[in-house]
Formats: sequence, C-alpha cells, structure tokens
Amino acid sequence: MTATGRLLGSGRSADVYEIDEAWVLRRDREGWGDAAAEGAVMEHVRRHGYPAPRVRHTGSRTDLVMERLSGPTMLSGFAEGRIDAREAGALLARLLRQLHAVPGRDADDPEARVLHLDLHPDNVMLTPDGPRVIDWSNAEDGRPGLDWGMTAVILAQVAVGGEPLAPPALAMLTALLADPSDLTEAGLAEARRRRAVNPTMSRREVELLGDAEKLIRSLAF
Repeated sequence: MTATGRLLGSGRSADVYEIDEAWVLRRDREGWGDAAAEGAVMEHVRRHGYPAPRVRHTGSRTDLVMERLSGPTMLSGFAEGRIDAREAGALLARLLRQLHAVPGRDADDPEARVLHLDLHPDNVMLTPDGPRVIDWSNAEDGRPGLDWGMTAVILAQVAVGGEPLAPPALAMLTALLADPSDLTEAGLAEARRRRAVNPTMSRREVELLGDAEKLIRSLAF
C-alpha cells in the first residue's frame, strides 16, 4: 500500500492524501473503483491532448497516484468569484466537446468516444495552466449523448433542489445546453436511469430526477 501524508480532501467514496509536492494519492474507501483502469483512461485522453492529470501506477485496485494540482475546483472558484455560473456552464460544454473528439479505445466501434460520466463543477480544477478534469472512475467508451445527459442531470438536480446553489446551477445548465446538439433522447434517458441506481445518491436526490428531466427538456428539446 502506498505511504501517505496528510489528508487533503474527501469525496463521496474516496479520500485524497498528500505524497509530496508533485504527487497525491486518491484512495477508494468503498472498493467500487479500479485504479488501474482509471489510470489507463487518463493516460489515453492525455495522449490525445486532453487536460487530465498525469498518473503513476501503483498495482493497487484502490490506490491511484496522480499529479498534484494547484488551484480550486470550479465549484470553489465560483464561490470565490473566480468564475461566474454562465462561464462555468460554457466551460463544461467545451470540455465535453473536447473529450468527445478523443478517439475511443474500441477499434471495432469507431463511433464510440471516451465518456467521463461525472463531469461537473467539483471535478474540474482551475489550475494556473488551465482547467484539468479529475475523477475518471466512471469513465467508459460510448456515445457522447450519454455524457451530455449525465452532466445535464447532475446540474439539473441541483437546479430544482431549492438550495442556495439552485440559481447558479440553473445558469450553468442553461449555458451548458446553449447548443445541445450532442444531447440525445437516449442519452438523457440512460443518464436518468444510472443516476437513479447510483448508490451514492440520497433519497432526496433520486426524488428530484423527474423534475430535473423536465427542466432539461424545457431547455434542450
């Protein structure tokens, strides 16, 4: 097991620890992920110029050593006034389009593309060198419409939730879907299905899915 330093942050299923000035360790607490597979997809998109962190292999299913990034997440950057909601939504759209220009890894399916499937403001780091996309644990190859659907549903759940972040989430979603040409009916339906069975979702978040889908449809279809 990789030696770690102080805890830098925690998400729903993983913790991030300091290793040194250049590297951090992300350790999966729940045992759902596959660090080797995640590292492989990050290396693939980086080879094609996509802004993902560098990785080092550890031989562990739960431990992923990756480049230490400086700067806030997009969500923190919004709270600090570094980026406004519409800029954030437009950046998410640009990152999705850039990702879907990367060839998929299945030679038998040339139309497939690499999908992140969890691209939201807390998974984009605003570094001095530009945005970097983190947390590739859900990544797979498929059709881009599903990736657009997942990002839209995540933002829409917040937008209809009635919490303080609801208005900016609506502005982000509106900017994301300003040109929703890559969002498809099939992608939206599958995104809603996957969110409904995601074990990290609270009951309240699942209950919001119907209203979230209605909001997306009002903006995109």
